[in-house]
Amino acid sequence: MKTPYILMVHHGYKFCQAVLCFLLLISFSSCTKNFEKFNTDNTGFTSDQYHVGMIFPGIQSAIFGLENDYQLTQNLNADCYAGYMMSPNPFRGNINNLNYDLVDGWNRQSYIVSYTNSLFAINTIGQAGTRTKLPDFWGVALILKVETFSRLTDKFGPIAYSLSGTSIISTPYDSQQNIYKQFFLELDTAVTNLNTYVKAAAQNSSMEKNPFQKYDLVYGGDYTKWIKLANSLRLRLAMHIVKVDPATAQAQGQKALDPSNGGLLTTNADNAGISGGGYHNPLNVIATSWTDISMGASLESYMTGYNDPRLPKYVTPATDKLFPGQYKGIRIGAAVTAKPGYNGFSTLNSATAFGPNSPMWMMTAAEAYFLKAEAALRGWTGAGDVKNNYETGIQASMDQWGVTAGNYKDDATSLPKAYVDPLNAANNSPAVSTVTISWDAAASNERKLERIITQKWLAMFPEGQEAWTEFRRTGYPKLFTVVTNNSNGKIDTQLQIRRLAYPANEYSTNGAEVQKALQLLGGPDHGGTRLWWDVNKPNF
Repeated sequence: MKTPYILMVHHGYKFCQAVLCFLLLISFSSCTKNFEKFNTDNTGFTSDQYHVGMIFPGIQSAIFGLENDYQLTQNLNADCYAGYMMSPNPFRGNINNLNYDLVDGWNRQSYIVSYTNSLFAINTIGQAGTRTKLPDFWGVALILKVETFSRLTDKFGPIAYSLSGTSIISTPYDSQQNIYKQFFLELDTAVTNLNTYVKAAAQNSSMEKNPFQKYDLVYGGDYTKWIKLANSLRLRLAMHIVKVDPATAQAQGQKALDPSNGGLLTTNADNAGISGGGYHNPLNVIATSWTDISMGASLESYMTGYNDPRLPKYVTPATDKLFPGQYKGIRIGAAVTAKPGYNGFSTLNSATAFGPNSPMWMMTAAEAYFLKAEAALRGWTGAGDVKNNYETGIQASMDQWGVTAGNYKDDATSLPKAYVDPLNAANNSPAVSTVTISWDAAASNERKLERIITQKWLAMFPEGQEAWTEFRRTGYPKLFTVVTNNSNGKIDTQLQIRRLAYPANEYSTNGAEVQKALQLLGGPDHGGTRLWWDVNKPNF
């Protein structure tokens, strides 16, 4: 259980964060990742438990950030590219990320938050001796580091990672392949450190059993759950690379599946979400106070077609007088009219999933079961039975949202529905998938994968970053394309957007290294270039 002490720690960190960003602004003219000299100057910082611990609430909060950060780092890109959401706000005269005219000022925020608010703090506590003096705290830091930067590299591709914070002149980029290798090594260290501490504490009555409790916005200091998250994150990352490096993917996946390493997320009590300590759910403000986000058309198509009992938990019925009480989303890339034009469409339910104190979910047990289902489909050791994992994932999600599943998993007839925009027929589209819910042992592996990923996508809502990654990796679930594509031919409408472009600020402050990064990327710096793991080949 989280203690009120975190509130003071959290706000203390935010104050320090503001001061640091101010110093960065003075030194580099912008609060970007060019903060290396601060990373290497730890004067006055000590690696005792209190000073290290008080940094963690800020690191955890920075994974999603509050509404100002979150809207730009995820909501106006991945949440919408994943088919979950769409904005009723015609930002920039309907010329923006949502119709593939990428807004540099929006996308730059991902760099600012990930480096300035997260990596700086992690490097600081690492350089101050935490690796050896508080290896359990360092293990949690590494899990948070991998969680944060897996999200960043999966947006952009090659990024500065292994050497970030070591130079005050330029920061080399790593290939995405090498970044993933480092992720797996860092998870090795994290799991080893935490398992070692848990075993030692069980054998030594004088050891503090829960030293991280006061600083933890995720698990209240429960290291056994942090270990499960690390293993589940490893399985997620292993599955990302299954098409480009199947041998490494299987080896890392099977390591995650090995119960001797501490297990995966298995119950909803294991779900990893950021909450408490003064942090509030950013989607609550974006959806309610700002009215800047609504249900996406793809989510409407699947959930209404499947009669999904989670639908009223996720979103509210429409309030528009032309179709009151219906669940109605907005198609991505639609030319929305000025507010309140589309504000009467369904929006996020602030009474259930998106209250101010609702957790922002990083990963859930449901996702872990769907990962196991795919691992079983691929024949990985330790994955269990594919059908059982698939159905357990569905049930875990239903339980998470407090709904009765009924015969949902046995439904072999319901299909996604066509999309109809009551305000503009130009946005209409027939359904793009014919996949049903009930498991079909006789289906092809490709059809089985579509079924797994579609239900996984429904269960992961609203975590659009991972949903977008899985769509790019597998092609599932099948999503409505953008109505208007303003990329000038750079992004294929049918393939949909594959990445974000590097911020212009990177070219002005780290230009030589960005040019090298483009060689690692293997294509031009725009939204149509595939990432390393996003290979154009069949899933099986």
